[in-house]
Amino acid sequence: MLMRRSILASAALSLVAIVGLAGSAAAGSLQIAETGSSLLFPLFQEWAPAYQQKTGIEISPQSTGSGTGISDAANATVNIGASDAYVSTALEANHPNLLNIPLAVSAQQIMYNLPGLNKQHLKLNGPVLAGIYDGQIKTWDAPQIRRLNPGIKLPHLPVVPIHRADGSGDTFLFSQYLTFTTKSWSRGPNFGTSIAWPPVPGSISATGNQGMVQALKQYSGGVAYVGISWLTPALKAGLGEAMLENRAHRFLLPNKQTIGAAVALMAKHTPKTERISLIYAPGRNSYPIINYEYAIVPNNQPSPAVAAAVKAFLLWAADPRQGNSPQFLTPVHFLPLPSSVLPLSRRQIEQIH
Repeated sequence: MLMRRSILASAALSLVAIVGLAGSAAAGSLQIAETGSSLLFPLFQEWAPAYQQKTGIEISPQSTGSGTGISDAANATVNIGASDAYVSTALEANHPNLLNIPLAVSAQQIMYNLPGLNKQHLKLNGPVLAGIYDGQIKTWDAPQIRRLNPGIKLPHLPVVPIHRADGSGDTFLFSQYLTFTTKSWSRGPNFGTSIAWPPVPGSISATGNQGMVQALKQYSGGVAYVGISWLTPALKAGLGEAMLENRAHRFLLPNKQTIGAAVALMAKHTPKTERISLIYAPGRNSYPIINYEYAIVPNNQPSPAVAAAVKAFLLWAADPRQGNSPQFLTPVHFLPLPSSVLPLSRRQIEQIH
């Protein structure tokens, strides 16, 4: 508790100092440009007006997909690239100035559109989802799905796999789950923000999480991976939410308890660079697809005033009394950074100049 209070006090002092450094050049005139993750976008939409009201500094978020967010940060065309995925080893080698800064903890759920069954929580796992997305499982009443859902009358309806068309952190997370659970998938397509999807007849591509939800509404028999910040709109649209099999072979929904159980076991493994996968965590109560939500930030910003403004905003966003408070995180079903990870993010933020 004393350590946590020390961290928070230090963060508060740093925030005051940085805002002071930004000075009048920042207030009312500086704009922080952000592009990237559609999973993080709803949170940035809440953060931006609250932070502008507090400081006068404008945050301009754009939902362009994590792939674009990472690319824009690497090319220094934005101040912050939002991403559900950390920077790849290859890109990091070419852009050693990029920082991977976790701002919160999120998750991803599997949604489906099956008339008459959307109010039930069907059980799915990695091998079944891999079979759907590589075209081996073609109908909802296939034996592999029936075995996971005894007693449920599944329709003889074609499965319509829906995947992202854009470079996406959600694709990174979903394909990691398939890679970590299914040997055949690990041999290819494997995982990444963009992968070579198997050419499955009838499969659909969509842009952004909003596009995934809209496509799923349109296609009876559809299945899609959707970032948890879009869970509420997806459920309001009447779509079904699957229970996913975790590493302990239990089927769980993502919620505060199951996401929290997973991050509690994984946070201690977070390295100083904070580049880590939290997918398929051990533990009986761990939901299998959770992740850090990253700010991908060039450590060298255009000017001292801009650098100060970016640092101040990121410190505010990661502060459990400010941007990481329930006021902002609960509506998008995110969890705050673990107390052991917060100082790692703060150290990285302090490298921005």
